[in-house]
Amino acid sequence: MTYTMDEAVAAIMAAPQGPEVCAFFDFDGTLIDSYSATAYFTDRVRSGEADWREIAGMLKLLMHGELSDEEFKQVISNGVLDWAGRTETDMQTLWTRLFKEKISDWLFPEAWRLVQAHKRRGHTIVIASSATPYQAAPLAAEMGIKHLLCTQPMIRNGKLTGGIVGEPLWGEGKANAVKKFAKAHKISLKACYAYANGNEDVPFLKTVGHATAVNAKEALTHVAGERGWPQLRFERRSKTSLSAVARTVGAYGAMAASFVIGLGYAKATGKTRRAVDMISAVGSDWGLAVAGIEVEVQGEHNLWAQRPAVFLLNHQSKLDFFVMMYITRRGFTGVAKKEAANTPGFGPFMRMADMVFIDRANVAHAREALSPVVEKIKAGLCLCIAPEGTRSCSPRIGLFKKGAFHIARQAGVPVVPVVIRNAAEMMSRNGQSFRPGKVQVAVLPPIDVQGWKLSEMDEKVAEVRQLFVDTLDRWPGETFGAQR
Repeated sequence: MTYTMDEAVAAIMAAPQGPEVCAFFDFDGTLIDSYSATAYFTDRVRSGEADWREIAGMLKLLMHGELSDEEFKQVISNGVLDWAGRTETDMQTLWTRLFKEKISDWLFPEAWRLVQAHKRRGHTIVIASSATPYQAAPLAAEMGIKHLLCTQPMIRNGKLTGGIVGEPLWGEGKANAVKKFAKAHKISLKACYAYANGNEDVPFLKTVGHATAVNAKEALTHVAGERGWPQLRFERRSKTSLSAVARTVGAYGAMAASFVIGLGYAKATGKTRRAVDMISAVGSDWGLAVAGIEVEVQGEHNLWAQRPAVFLLNHQSKLDFFVMMYITRRGFTGVAKKEAANTPGFGPFMRMADMVFIDRANVAHAREALSPVVEKIKAGLCLCIAPEGTRSCSPRIGLFKKGAFHIARQAGVPVVPVVIRNAAEMMSRNGQSFRPGKVQVAVLPPIDVQGWKLSEMDEKVAEVRQLFVDTLDRWPGETFGAQR
Protein backbone atom coordinates (compact mmCIF):
# COMPACT_ATOMS: atom_id res chain seq x y z
CA MET A 1 0.00 0.00 0.00
CA THR A 2 1.33 3.40 -0.97
CA TYR A 3 1.38 6.03 1.78
CA THR A 4 1.42 9.79 1.45
CA MET A 5 4.04 11.62 3.48
CA ASP A 6 1.41 13.03 5.79
CA GLU A 7 0.11 9.51 6.48
CA ALA A 8 3.62 8.24 7.16
CA VAL A 9 4.42 11.08 9.55
CA ALA A 10 1.05 10.73 11.30
CA ALA A 11 1.75 7.01 11.86
CA ILE A 12 5.12 7.86 13.45
CA MET A 13 3.51 10.46 15.69
CA ALA A 14 1.05 7.82 16.91
CA ALA A 15 3.88 5.44 17.85
CA PRO A 16 5.14 4.94 21.42
CA GLN A 17 7.70 7.50 22.58
CA GLY A 18 11.20 6.88 23.86
CA PRO A 19 14.71 5.78 22.84
CA GLU A 20 13.81 2.10 23.14
CA VAL A 21 12.12 2.51 19.74
CA CYS A 22 14.66 2.62 16.89
CA ALA A 23 14.29 3.94 13.36
CA PHE A 24 16.85 2.41 10.99
CA PHE A 25 17.45 4.25 7.72
CA ASP A 26 19.28 2.93 4.69
CA PHE A 27 21.55 5.61 3.20
CA ASP A 28 21.99 5.38 -0.59
CA GLY A 29 18.62 5.61 -2.34
CA THR A 30 16.67 6.18 0.89
CA LEU A 31 18.09 9.25 2.62
CA ILE A 32 19.74 10.48 -0.57
CA ASP A 33 18.87 10.04 -4.23
CA SER A 34 21.63 8.03 -5.95
CA TYR A 35 24.77 6.30 -4.69
CA SER A 36 27.12 8.44 -2.63
CA ALA A 37 29.96 6.59 -4.35
CA THR A 38 28.89 8.28 -7.60
CA ALA A 39 30.08 11.63 -6.22
CA TYR A 40 33.47 10.10 -5.41
CA PHE A 41 33.71 8.35 -8.76
CA THR A 42 32.83 11.42 -10.84
CA ASP A 43 35.28 13.48 -8.78
CA ARG A 44 38.06 11.02 -9.62
CA VAL A 45 37.11 10.89 -13.29
CA ARG A 46 37.20 14.68 -13.56
CA SER A 47 40.60 14.79 -11.88
CA GLY A 48 41.92 12.00 -14.14
CA GLU A 49 42.65 9.71 -11.17
CA ALA A 50 40.20 6.88 -11.99
CA ASP A 51 41.59 3.76 -13.70
CA TRP A 52 39.78 1.23 -15.90
CA ARG A 53 39.12 -1.20 -13.02
CA GLU A 54 37.43 1.50 -10.97
CA ILE A 55 35.35 2.65 -13.93
CA ALA A 56 34.26 -0.93 -14.67
CA GLY A 57 33.28 -1.51 -11.05
CA MET A 58 31.16 1.62 -10.84
CA LEU A 59 29.46 0.92 -14.18
CA LYS A 60 28.61 -2.55 -12.92
CA LEU A 61 27.09 -1.13 -9.77
CA LEU A 62 25.08 1.55 -11.60
CA MET A 63 23.93 -0.51 -14.60
CA HIS A 64 23.62 -3.95 -13.12
CA GLY A 65 21.66 -2.89 -10.08
CA GLU A 66 21.25 -6.47 -8.83
CA LEU A 67 24.46 -7.74 -7.23
CA SER A 68 24.87 -10.91 -5.26
CA ASP A 69 26.45 -10.73 -1.82
CA GLU A 70 29.75 -11.93 -3.28
CA GLU A 71 29.62 -9.46 -6.17
CA PHE A 72 28.97 -6.55 -3.85
CA LYS A 73 31.73 -7.68 -1.53
CA GLN A 74 34.09 -7.56 -4.49
CA VAL A 75 32.90 -4.07 -5.49
CA ILE A 76 33.25 -2.65 -1.97
CA SER A 77 36.59 -4.39 -1.50
CA ASN A 78 37.96 -2.85 -4.70
CA GLY A 79 36.74 0.58 -3.58
CA VAL A 80 38.30 0.36 -0.13
CA LEU A 81 41.50 -1.05 -1.64
CA ASP A 82 41.95 2.25 -3.50
CA TRP A 83 42.06 4.02 -0.13
CA ALA A 84 44.95 1.97 1.23
CA GLY A 85 47.54 4.18 2.90
CA ARG A 86 45.18 7.10 3.54
CA THR A 87 44.49 8.29 7.07
CA GLU A 88 41.03 8.57 8.55
CA THR A 89 41.45 12.34 8.56
CA ASP A 90 42.11 12.21 4.81
CA MET A 91 38.90 10.28 4.27
CA GLN A 92 36.83 12.50 6.53
CA THR A 93 38.10 15.62 4.73
CA LEU A 94 37.38 14.09 1.30
CA TRP A 95 33.83 13.01 2.08
CA THR A 96 32.97 16.24 3.87
CA ARG A 97 33.95 18.12 0.72
CA LEU A 98 31.94 15.76 -1.51
CA PHE A 99 28.94 16.13 0.77
CA LYS A 100 29.01 19.93 0.55
CA GLU A 101 29.68 19.98 -3.19
CA LYS A 102 27.27 17.30 -4.38
CA ILE A 103 25.74 14.77 -1.98
CA SER A 104 23.82 17.35 0.06
CA ASP A 105 21.91 18.26 -3.11
CA TRP A 106 20.61 14.69 -3.23
CA LEU A 107 19.05 14.71 0.24
CA PHE A 108 15.39 13.75 0.03
CA PRO A 109 13.26 16.40 1.81
CA GLU A 110 10.77 13.63 2.53
CA ALA A 111 13.46 11.61 4.32
CA TRP A 112 14.29 14.68 6.40
CA ARG A 113 10.65 14.85 7.49
CA LEU A 114 10.64 11.20 8.53
CA VAL A 115 13.80 11.61 10.60
CA GLN A 116 12.43 14.74 12.27
CA ALA A 117 9.19 12.93 13.11
CA HIS A 118 11.08 10.08 14.77
CA LYS A 119 13.18 12.60 16.68
CA ARG A 120 10.04 14.30 17.93
CA ARG A 121 8.97 10.96 19.42
CA GLY A 122 12.36 10.59 21.08
CA HIS A 123 13.26 7.55 18.99
CA THR A 124 16.84 6.35 18.49
CA ILE A 125 17.85 7.09 14.89
CA VAL A 126 20.37 4.83 13.13
CA ILE A 127 21.81 4.89 9.63
CA ALA A 128 22.38 1.31 8.45
CA SER A 129 24.33 1.26 5.20
CA SER A 130 26.61 -0.87 3.09
CA ALA A 131 28.65 2.30 2.52
CA THR A 132 31.63 3.17 4.71
CA PRO A 133 31.22 5.51 7.70
CA TYR A 134 33.21 8.20 5.87
CA GLN A 135 30.44 8.41 3.25
CA ALA A 136 27.52 8.52 5.67
CA ALA A 137 29.05 10.54 8.52
CA PRO A 138 28.64 14.06 7.01
CA LEU A 139 24.92 13.52 6.45
CA ALA A 140 24.55 11.91 9.87
CA ALA A 141 26.15 14.98 11.46
CA GLU A 142 23.91 17.32 9.45
CA MET A 143 20.79 15.39 10.51
CA GLY A 144 21.91 14.95 14.11
CA ILE A 145 22.09 11.16 13.86
CA LYS A 146 24.56 9.65 16.34
CA HIS A 147 24.48 5.96 15.40
CA LEU A 148 26.07 4.56 12.23
CA LEU A 149 26.11 0.92 11.14
CA CYS A 150 28.41 0.77 8.12
CA THR A 151 30.92 -1.40 6.30
CA GLN A 152 34.10 -0.84 8.31
CA PRO A 153 37.47 -0.33 6.55
CA MET A 154 40.41 -1.95 8.34
CA ILE A 155 42.72 0.50 10.11
CA ARG A 156 46.32 -0.24 11.11
CA ASN A 157 48.71 2.32 12.60
CA GLY A 158 46.23 5.09 11.83
CA LYS A 159 45.94 4.27 8.12
CA LEU A 160 43.57 2.25 5.98
CA THR A 161 44.97 -1.12 4.91
CA GLY A 162 42.73 -1.59 1.90
CA GLY A 163 40.70 -4.32 3.59
CA ILE A 164 37.43 -4.39 5.51
CA VAL A 165 36.56 -5.63 8.99
CA GLY A 166 34.12 -8.54 8.99
CA GLU A 167 31.36 -8.68 6.38
CA PRO A 168 30.01 -5.74 4.38
CA LEU A 169 26.58 -4.50 5.46
CA TRP A 170 24.83 -5.79 2.38
CA GLY A 171 21.93 -8.21 2.38
CA GLU A 172 22.15 -10.50 5.38
CA GLY A 173 25.20 -8.55 6.57
CA LYS A 174 23.06 -5.46 7.23
CA ALA A 175 20.35 -7.52 8.91
CA ASN A 176 22.93 -9.12 11.19
CA ALA A 177 24.35 -5.71 12.14
CA VAL A 178 20.89 -4.43 13.07
CA LYS A 179 20.21 -7.49 15.23
CA LYS A 180 23.57 -7.05 16.95
CA PHE A 181 22.85 -3.36 17.61
CA ALA A 182 19.43 -4.17 19.07
CA LYS A 183 20.86 -6.84 21.34
CA ALA A 184 23.62 -4.53 22.59
CA HIS A 185 21.11 -1.76 23.37
CA LYS A 186 18.43 -4.12 24.77
CA ILE A 187 15.93 -3.04 22.11
CA SER A 188 12.96 -5.04 20.86
CA LEU A 189 13.03 -4.93 17.07
CA LYS A 190 9.28 -5.61 16.92
CA ALA A 191 8.69 -2.01 18.04
CA CYS A 192 11.25 -0.58 15.62
CA TYR A 193 11.09 0.98 12.16
CA ALA A 194 13.22 0.50 9.06
CA TYR A 195 13.33 2.30 5.70
CA ALA A 196 15.12 1.07 2.58
CA ASN A 197 14.89 0.95 -1.21
CA GLY A 198 16.98 -1.97 -2.49
CA ASN A 199 16.03 -5.55 -3.20
CA GLU A 200 19.02 -6.63 -1.11
CA ASP A 201 17.41 -4.83 1.86
CA VAL A 202 14.58 -7.35 2.27
CA PRO A 203 16.42 -9.24 5.07
CA PHE A 204 17.12 -5.91 6.80
CA LEU A 205 13.48 -4.80 6.59
CA LYS A 206 12.29 -8.15 7.89
CA THR A 207 14.17 -7.62 11.16
CA VAL A 208 11.74 -4.92 12.39
CA GLY A 209 8.07 -4.73 13.21
CA HIS A 210 7.45 -1.61 11.09
CA ALA A 211 9.15 -1.78 7.70
CA THR A 212 8.67 0.79 4.92
CA ALA A 213 9.81 0.41 1.31
CA VAL A 214 11.10 3.73 -0.01
CA ASN A 215 11.47 4.24 -3.77
CA ALA A 216 11.41 0.45 -3.92
CA LYS A 217 13.01 -1.53 -6.71
CA GLU A 218 10.96 -4.23 -8.43
CA ALA A 219 11.63 -7.23 -6.17
CA LEU A 220 11.25 -5.15 -3.00
CA THR A 221 7.97 -3.73 -4.31
CA HIS A 222 6.69 -7.30 -4.74
CA VAL A 223 7.77 -8.34 -1.23
CA ALA A 224 6.31 -5.17 0.28
CA GLY A 225 2.98 -5.92 -1.39
CA GLU A 226 2.97 -9.49 -0.09
CA ARG A 227 3.84 -8.48 3.48
CA GLY A 228 1.66 -5.37 3.62
CA TRP A 229 4.56 -2.99 4.14
CA PRO A 230 3.81 0.69 3.48
CA GLN A 231 5.52 2.13 0.42
CA LEU A 232 6.69 5.70 -0.13
CA ARG A 233 7.78 7.43 -3.33
CA PHE A 234 10.05 10.46 -3.16
CA GLU A 235 10.63 12.99 -5.92
CA ARG A 236 13.98 12.53 -7.65
CA ARG A 237 16.73 14.92 -6.58
CA SER A 238 19.74 13.85 -8.65
CA LYS A 239 18.10 14.44 -12.03
CA THR A 240 16.43 17.52 -13.50
CA SER A 241 13.42 17.09 -15.78
CA LEU A 242 13.29 18.71 -19.20
CA SER A 243 10.29 20.76 -18.11
CA ALA A 244 12.27 22.12 -15.14
CA VAL A 245 15.12 23.05 -17.49
CA ALA A 246 12.69 24.82 -19.82
CA ARG A 247 11.10 26.67 -16.91
CA THR A 248 14.52 27.70 -15.64
CA VAL A 249 15.58 29.09 -19.00
CA GLY A 250 12.28 30.97 -19.20
CA ALA A 251 12.61 32.30 -15.65
CA TYR A 252 16.11 33.62 -16.17
CA GLY A 253 14.97 35.11 -19.48
CA ALA A 254 12.10 36.91 -17.79
CA MET A 255 14.39 38.31 -15.11
CA ALA A 256 16.90 39.36 -17.76
CA ALA A 257 14.16 41.19 -19.63
CA SER A 258 13.20 43.11 -16.49
CA PHE A 259 16.86 44.04 -15.99
CA VAL A 260 17.19 45.36 -19.53
CA ILE A 261 14.04 47.44 -19.11
CA GLY A 262 15.18 48.71 -15.71
CA LEU A 263 18.66 49.53 -16.95
CA GLY A 264 17.18 51.48 -19.85
CA TYR A 265 14.95 53.38 -17.46
CA ALA A 266 17.93 54.20 -15.20
CA LYS A 267 19.97 55.54 -18.10
CA ALA A 268 17.07 57.57 -19.47
CA THR A 269 16.04 59.13 -16.14
CA GLY A 270 19.06 58.83 -13.89
CA LYS A 271 16.80 57.28 -11.22
CA THR A 272 18.92 54.22 -10.40
CA ARG A 273 17.21 53.31 -7.13
CA ARG A 274 13.76 53.39 -8.68
CA ALA A 275 15.08 51.20 -11.49
CA VAL A 276 16.43 48.71 -8.94
CA ASP A 277 13.05 48.60 -7.19
CA MET A 278 11.29 48.03 -10.49
CA ILE A 279 13.67 45.23 -11.45
CA SER A 280 13.28 43.62 -8.01
CA ALA A 281 9.49 43.63 -8.04
CA VAL A 282 8.81 42.94 -11.70
CA GLY A 283 11.74 40.59 -12.27
CA SER A 284 10.93 38.40 -9.28
CA ASP A 285 7.24 38.37 -10.20
CA TRP A 286 7.93 37.29 -13.76
CA GLY A 287 10.76 34.91 -12.98
CA LEU A 288 9.01 33.00 -10.19
CA ALA A 289 5.78 32.81 -12.20
CA VAL A 290 7.56 31.30 -15.21
CA ALA A 291 9.49 28.93 -12.93
CA GLY A 292 6.19 27.71 -11.48
CA ILE A 293 7.13 28.78 -7.95
CA GLU A 294 4.52 30.21 -5.62
CA VAL A 295 5.55 32.15 -2.51
CA GLU A 296 3.27 31.88 0.51
CA VAL A 297 3.96 34.52 3.16
CA GLN A 298 2.71 34.56 6.74
CA GLY A 299 3.19 37.69 8.82
CA GLU A 300 3.60 39.87 5.73
CA HIS A 301 2.71 42.99 7.71
CA ASN A 302 5.99 42.56 9.63
CA LEU A 303 7.84 43.37 6.40
CA TRP A 304 6.47 46.91 6.57
CA ALA A 305 5.95 47.49 10.29
CA GLN A 306 9.31 49.20 10.76
CA ARG A 307 11.49 50.34 7.91
CA PRO A 308 14.39 50.57 7.46
CA ALA A 309 15.29 47.29 9.13
CA VAL A 310 17.73 44.42 8.90
CA PHE A 311 15.96 41.39 7.46
CA LEU A 312 17.51 38.13 8.64
CA LEU A 313 16.96 35.04 6.50
CA ASN A 314 18.01 31.42 6.74
CA HIS A 315 19.97 30.62 3.58
CA GLN A 316 19.30 27.37 1.70
CA SER A 317 19.83 28.10 -1.99
CA LYS A 318 20.12 30.80 -4.63
CA LEU A 319 16.35 30.88 -4.76
CA ASP A 320 16.40 32.83 -1.47
CA PHE A 321 17.69 35.83 -3.44
CA PHE A 322 14.58 35.87 -5.64
CA VAL A 323 12.25 35.19 -2.72
CA MET A 324 13.63 38.17 -0.80
CA MET A 325 13.25 40.43 -3.85
CA TYR A 326 9.67 39.21 -4.21
CA ILE A 327 8.63 39.87 -0.61
CA THR A 328 10.62 43.05 0.20
CA ARG A 329 9.75 44.65 -3.18
CA ARG A 330 11.72 47.87 -2.78
CA GLY A 331 14.25 49.83 -0.80
CA PHE A 332 16.71 47.08 0.07
CA THR A 333 20.34 46.19 -0.33
CA GLY A 334 22.28 43.09 0.61
CA VAL A 335 25.56 41.30 1.16
CA ALA A 336 27.08 38.78 -1.23
CA LYS A 337 30.36 36.92 -1.65
CA LYS A 338 32.83 38.76 -3.84
CA GLU A 339 32.59 36.17 -6.64
CA ALA A 340 28.94 37.14 -7.19
CA ALA A 341 30.01 40.57 -8.46
CA ASN A 342 31.10 38.92 -11.71
CA THR A 343 27.92 36.88 -12.27
CA PRO A 344 26.51 37.73 -15.72
CA GLY A 345 23.35 39.83 -15.35
CA PHE A 346 23.04 39.59 -11.58
CA GLY A 347 26.45 41.11 -10.87
CA PRO A 348 25.60 44.45 -12.49
CA PHE A 349 22.18 44.43 -10.80
CA MET A 350 23.77 43.87 -7.39
CA ARG A 351 26.12 46.75 -7.97
CA MET A 352 23.17 48.95 -8.97
CA ALA A 353 21.45 47.92 -5.71
CA ASP A 354 24.48 49.07 -3.67
CA MET A 355 25.12 45.55 -2.44
CA VAL A 356 28.29 44.87 -0.49
CA PHE A 357 30.68 42.20 -1.74
CA ILE A 358 32.83 40.50 0.87
CA ASP A 359 35.73 38.10 0.86
CA ARG A 360 34.57 35.43 3.30
CA ALA A 361 38.10 34.03 3.50
CA ASN A 362 39.37 37.37 4.79
CA VAL A 363 37.67 38.27 8.08
CA ALA A 364 39.33 41.69 8.31
CA HIS A 365 38.19 42.57 4.78
CA ALA A 366 34.66 41.38 5.51
CA ARG A 367 34.36 43.59 8.58
CA GLU A 368 35.76 46.58 6.70
CA ALA A 369 33.40 46.00 3.77
CA LEU A 370 30.37 45.87 6.05
CA SER A 371 31.10 49.24 7.67
CA PRO A 372 29.46 51.36 4.92
CA VAL A 373 26.26 49.30 5.24
CA VAL A 374 25.34 51.20 8.41
CA GLU A 375 25.28 54.46 6.48
CA LYS A 376 23.15 52.92 3.72
CA ILE A 377 20.60 51.83 6.34
CA LYS A 378 20.62 55.24 8.01
CA ALA A 379 19.92 56.69 4.56
CA GLY A 380 16.73 54.60 4.35
CA LEU A 381 17.66 51.26 2.79
CA CYS A 382 16.84 47.91 4.37
CA LEU A 383 19.50 45.21 4.59
CA CYS A 384 18.79 41.57 3.67
CA ILE A 385 21.41 39.27 5.17
CA ALA A 386 21.87 35.61 6.10
CA PRO A 387 23.42 35.43 9.60
CA GLU A 388 24.52 31.84 8.92
CA GLY A 389 27.02 33.30 6.47
CA THR A 390 26.54 30.64 3.81
CA ARG A 391 23.99 28.28 2.31
CA SER A 392 23.09 25.38 4.60
CA CYS A 393 23.38 21.76 3.50
CA SER A 394 19.92 20.91 4.84
CA PRO A 395 16.89 22.56 6.46
CA ARG A 396 18.90 22.66 9.71
CA ILE A 397 19.63 26.19 10.95
CA GLY A 398 23.36 26.81 11.26
CA LEU A 399 25.09 28.96 13.85
CA PHE A 400 24.44 32.70 13.52
CA LYS A 401 27.25 35.21 13.17
CA LYS A 402 26.91 38.49 15.05
CA GLY A 403 27.71 40.94 12.22
CA ALA A 404 24.10 41.59 11.20
CA PHE A 405 23.10 42.35 14.79
CA HIS A 406 26.00 44.77 15.29
CA ILE A 407 24.98 46.55 12.08
CA ALA A 408 21.37 46.87 13.30
CA ARG A 409 22.53 48.29 16.65
CA GLN A 410 24.82 50.82 15.01
CA ALA A 411 22.16 51.87 12.49
CA GLY A 412 19.48 52.14 15.17
CA VAL A 413 17.05 49.77 13.44
CA PRO A 414 15.34 46.48 14.41
CA VAL A 415 16.07 43.04 13.03
CA VAL A 416 13.22 41.16 11.36
CA PRO A 417 13.49 37.33 11.19
CA VAL A 418 12.41 35.94 7.80
CA VAL A 419 12.08 32.16 8.09
CA ILE A 420 12.16 30.37 4.73
CA ARG A 421 10.98 26.80 5.07
CA ASN A 422 11.62 24.87 1.87
CA ALA A 423 13.47 26.88 -0.79
CA ALA A 424 15.99 24.05 -1.23
CA GLU A 425 13.20 21.80 -2.49
CA MET A 426 12.75 24.15 -5.45
CA MET A 427 16.48 24.77 -5.95
CA SER A 428 19.20 22.74 -4.23
CA ARG A 429 22.19 24.20 -2.42
CA ASN A 430 24.48 23.95 -5.45
CA GLY A 431 21.77 23.81 -8.10
CA GLN A 432 21.07 26.10 -11.01
CA SER A 433 17.61 24.85 -12.03
CA PHE A 434 14.23 25.74 -10.57
CA ARG A 435 11.66 23.11 -9.67
CA PRO A 436 8.00 24.15 -9.54
CA GLY A 437 6.42 24.24 -6.09
CA LYS A 438 5.54 26.44 -3.15
CA VAL A 439 8.10 28.26 -0.99
CA GLN A 440 6.73 29.06 2.44
CA VAL A 441 7.88 32.12 4.37
CA ALA A 442 7.09 33.24 7.91
CA VAL A 443 8.01 36.84 8.75
CA LEU A 444 8.30 37.28 12.51
CA PRO A 445 7.76 40.56 14.40
CA PRO A 446 10.61 43.10 14.46
CA ILE A 447 13.08 42.74 17.32
CA ASP A 448 14.54 45.85 18.93
CA VAL A 449 18.28 45.31 19.48
CA GLN A 450 19.15 48.79 20.75
CA GLY A 451 19.03 47.76 24.39
CA TRP A 452 21.30 44.75 23.93
CA LYS A 453 24.53 44.92 25.88
CA LEU A 454 27.70 43.75 24.16
CA SER A 455 28.28 41.35 27.06
CA GLU A 456 25.01 39.55 26.30
CA MET A 457 25.28 39.59 22.50
CA ASP A 458 26.07 35.87 22.18
CA GLU A 459 23.06 34.94 24.29
CA LYS A 460 20.70 37.28 22.44
CA VAL A 461 21.86 36.09 19.01
CA ALA A 462 21.31 32.48 20.12
CA GLU A 463 17.77 33.40 21.17
CA VAL A 464 17.02 34.82 17.72
CA ARG A 465 18.44 31.70 16.09
CA GLN A 466 16.17 29.61 18.32
CA LEU A 467 13.19 31.54 16.95
CA PHE A 468 14.09 30.22 13.50
CA VAL A 469 14.47 26.67 14.85
CA ASP A 470 11.17 26.82 16.72
CA THR A 471 9.30 28.29 13.74
CA LEU A 472 10.52 25.54 11.42
CA ASP A 473 9.70 22.97 14.09
CA ARG A 474 6.20 24.33 14.69
CA TRP A 475 5.15 26.07 11.51
CA PRO A 476 2.43 28.68 12.12
CA GLY A 477 -1.04 27.25 11.68
CA GLU A 478 0.03 23.62 11.23
CA THR A 479 0.17 20.48 13.32
CA PHE A 480 3.42 18.55 13.32
CA GLY A 481 2.01 15.87 11.03
CA ALA A 482 1.82 18.39 8.20
CA GLN A 483 5.26 19.87 8.77
CA ARG A 484 8.40 19.41 6.76
